[in-house]
Amino acid sequence: MGPLRLHRPLIRATRVQTLAISSTLMAGLSLLMGALVMVGTVCIMGMDASHLPLLWLYSVCAVAVSGIGALALLAVFGTPGMLVVALVFIGMAVPMAGAATPIQALPGFYRFFAEFEPLRQITGGIRSILYYDAQGDAGLTRGWVMMAAGLVAAALFGFGVLGWYDRKGLHRIPVDTTPEKAAAPA
Repeated sequence: MGPLRLHRPLIRATRVQTLAISSTLMAGLSLLMGALVMVGTVCIMGMDASHLPLLWLYSVCAVAVSGIGALALLAVFGTPGMLVVALVFIGMAVPMAGAATPIQALPGFYRFFAEFEPLRQITGGIRSILYYDAQGDAGLTRGWVMMAAGLVAAALFGFGVLGWYDRKGLHRIPVDTTPEKAAAPA
């Protein structure tokens, strides 16, 4: 706080361990976030939600999958990963979600990527729950399937690349190169 700093001992965790821990935290915190969203929309704003438990579960899964996907991209790409996450989950997602602009009115590039872009799938599932009596063929089934595919893709990509980084010896742990430490036996 202020001019005081506290240096804790370095925790020797691999990239894979770090992603596993942060993904577990994301999954746990998504339970709270889903509940807060339901309190805000249903209780405070008075939204009609006849399938509230399903809407809550779908919201929790959407937050968890999106968060774990973002964490995987951040872990793999580092600081530039923030730009990748912003482009994938915000910049490209908003026009392709189909909520503000019909997919048919978008250029071919956007229509192609809209088939598997996460926000569009989430929007379709929520629309099905809220307006179409939670019917699977109204977008809910596709939403669940695409969320599962997104989770698998994020896990395979994140843990695969980070495992490769760790096996290749690209450790994040700083090596002490001071002359006294370098000459001392390990």
